[in-house]
Amino acid sequence: MSDLENPATANSSGGTLFKIQQVPSEQSQVAAPAAAPAAAAPAEPPLGPLADLIGNWAGNGFNTIFRPSQPATGSDNVLQLSVTTETLDFSASLGSIPNRGEVQPDIFLNGISYVQRVSDVTTPGTSPGIHFEPGIWLSVPATTNPAVTTPTLVRMASIPHGTTILAQGTSTSVAGPPVIPPLDITPFVIGNPASKVVFPSQTAANPNKFRIPATLPVPGTTLTVADWQAMLNDPNSILRKIVAAQKITKTVAITVSTSSASPLVGSGVRDIAFLDGIGAPNAQVILMTSTFFIETVSATLNIPAGNPANPKPVIVSPTVLVPGQPVPKFRVTPKTNAPTTKQVQYKQVQYTQTVNLNFAPLTWPHVSVSTLVPADVIELALP
Repeated sequence: MSDLENPATANSSGGTLFKIQQVPSEQSQVAAPAAAPAAAAPAEPPLGPLADLIGNWAGNGFNTIFRPSQPATGSDNVLQLSVTTETLDFSASLGSIPNRGEVQPDIFLNGISYVQRVSDVTTPGTSPGIHFEPGIWLSVPATTNPAVTTPTLVRMASIPHGTTILAQGTSTSVAGPPVIPPLDITPFVIGNPASKVVFPSQTAANPNKFRIPATLPVPGTTLTVADWQAMLNDPNSILRKIVAAQKITKTVAITVSTSSASPLVGSGVRDIAFLDGIGAPNAQVILMTSTFFIETVSATLNIPAGNPANPKPVIVSPTVLVPGQPVPKFRVTPKTNAPTTKQVQYKQVQYTQTVNLNFAPLTWPHVSVSTLVPADVIELALP
């Protein structure tokens, strides 16, 4: 029995290997079809940049969210700040996914499923889970109806708070590091992003009972008040600091949004009734935008001396250049009795995401950023 025939075969992220294939079309069931036959499905449609995501990733980041609060407490919001750790596991290709067309002949998608888990490690010794997200990334070919001339990428996700998202967009590729713009978490008047409303909780040096943690810096941690303020002013600065210390030779950026604008009119957000509320929202999700940067990092491994007569494998990692920077692990077997160096390349994923919430009566940006590296040990053969 081959791997494709064996439902118990494990894929790269620990699940079973599962492939979607089309069933025969109606045209193949009749002798003389009145219409042109459906397009033949390729053996497996391309994943595009999604192919580089397959596997298991781990790392850390930062999360900010203004949460609704009852006005009787003295504030209609609480700003929660979380230093995070994260795992993000992607399946192997789902296969050839047929989409039946009426105006346009059939198209065939491909995709990868994923599971994301995020924990809050702001307070030493604690790590409560704050986010769990199963979903699917899809690669969609160019279409004539609607008229989309380049392939697009789609992220579909479910969040336990009671929200589902469908975000679509495109990708770009550049030689070198990403350009990551500043990002402001300041709330603004609904419908008027230029009318910002700054809250005292956004000043790190001032203790504030409507912020979690109320007092910064957090005892037992290394982040200073200045560090916290920089993160509050611009969460994307965390990503740029890591990038500035690395040699990144290539970046593929995938940007998707739930904003439904022509010709990508199928995107959107759906909430449970509690979030949308009646008359006024409790915490209505209105928009999600995210950019994933798939980066090729060039780094130097310092390999310790070995015993040529009895070589044994060791685990080594690139030097951590920025506090909090995750690095992958390489398994190598030293073959000389003197230390050596080795240039390696590995993939790194960074993302920045903004979810806009409406309540009381502002739009509140909920921002998450993270840097992830391969979670599994990378085997590296030495000459």
